[in-house]
Amino acid sequence: MRSLISSLQRLTSRWLEAFNHSYTHPRQRKPLVAGLLLLPIIAMFAGLVVWTEGPSGAEDTSASQSAVSQSSVSQSVERSAVSSEIRGVWITNVASSVLYSPWGIANAVHQLADLHFNTVYPVVWNRGKTFYHSQVLKQTTGYAIAPLMALAHPTEDPLAEMVRLGHKNNLRIIPWFEYGFMVPLHSKLARQHPEWLTQRANGSYKLHEATLTGNASGKSSLLGKLLSSGAPRTLGWLNPLHPDVQILVLNMVGEVASQYDVEGIQFDDHFSLPVDFGYDAYTVSLYQAEHDGQQPPAEATDADWIRWRADKFSEFVGRLHARIQETCSTCLFSLSPNPAKFAYRFHLQDWLKWVDNGWIDEVVVQVYRDDMDKFEGELAKETLHSTMDQLPVSIGILTGTWRRPIPFKQIKEQVVSSRDHHFSGVAFFYWDTLWSYFTPESPQQRRQNFRELLAQENV
Repeated sequence: MRSLISSLQRLTSRWLEAFNHSYTHPRQRKPLVAGLLLLPIIAMFAGLVVWTEGPSGAEDTSASQSAVSQSSVSQSVERSAVSSEIRGVWITNVASSVLYSPWGIANAVHQLADLHFNTVYPVVWNRGKTFYHSQVLKQTTGYAIAPLMALAHPTEDPLAEMVRLGHKNNLRIIPWFEYGFMVPLHSKLARQHPEWLTQRANGSYKLHEATLTGNASGKSSLLGKLLSSGAPRTLGWLNPLHPDVQILVLNMVGEVASQYDVEGIQFDDHFSLPVDFGYDAYTVSLYQAEHDGQQPPAEATDADWIRWRADKFSEFVGRLHARIQETCSTCLFSLSPNPAKFAYRFHLQDWLKWVDNGWIDEVVVQVYRDDMDKFEGELAKETLHSTMDQLPVSIGILTGTWRRPIPFKQIKEQVVSSRDHHFSGVAFFYWDTLWSYFTPESPQQRRQNFRELLAQENV
């Protein structure tokens, strides 16, 4: 039974991603429409599972009801701060059905509150689309919200629902601009504004020269498409140095910070400029204007060329911090980068400088390592511990993917290690792999494990 449910969940999620992808590929719509006939059956089956199991499984029902009851009389979560360690989770739309299910947001929020989580990072920007009603993006692409998301939430904005239910359950809600400057080259945004894209030295717009998914022949069956990751086959990068791109991001962030009762805004490693990029016409002309007409170095990893681009990007980060403060003085600017040295060399994210300048209020460093020695090595780095003296630093822990589930034993070891190093907390990537029918342990056991682990105070 668990295997069957897992397959159905995976099929539903992949179908949603594939159908969403088809909005910009009309030729793919016809075969995918056939998959629409399967969705009601899948949804009915999944609904029966949820009805039978209850919000958090049979053993969790009374605890969930108690948590909801207590939350109704408790005080609202304090902005930009938590009374104990940060215990967060990312909720994305990729390989996930949470945001597309009628019961998904409510179920997720109630479970997280019951199991002692206190922070949620819900996706609001991905693949050139928003997951809230954005008038800013509508002016650019014609869509105020991702079409499939609008279909799944016909009566309430999903971010507004997340905030409303989250605050009822004493959860901080920090919207996550997951894709940062990354964008599918087939997206409407990229096709309408190719001048906003940056390039490699060879003129390519592609983040990866090879496709991310698919077989060598480029052919696959309908079932194969539905079960694939659904990731865009060709990704590009919006130029973070281009003034029009900066205006787009500033306005979307200002929109979220001013119109939703959120505790902050978060960007991650995609809020960057990959080292291979920067050879587009705009950036080259900007460089030439400051270097007596000289061309940028042909070697993308040239130290001075990295420094120049990183400094230009840092200027924008300062402007973004100011916009957040202007629109929501109590909102924090959260960043979830890779470790500092890697982030600077390969993503031109000089986030230690951003911290020193007071532009960042919270850091959640992604330490996605299976090897505990390597994990411990990252946590012991001096850069992290010196940053802890300036602001809260938490550790991002990978709880698995659809294809690579991670046993709870590893997750627990990494949480304990993070606590032993006295970090401010942990955040897990991502919701669907915390507990499900494809994790090594049963959903009931995983939830109980998290309940016990997160009930302990950070010392």
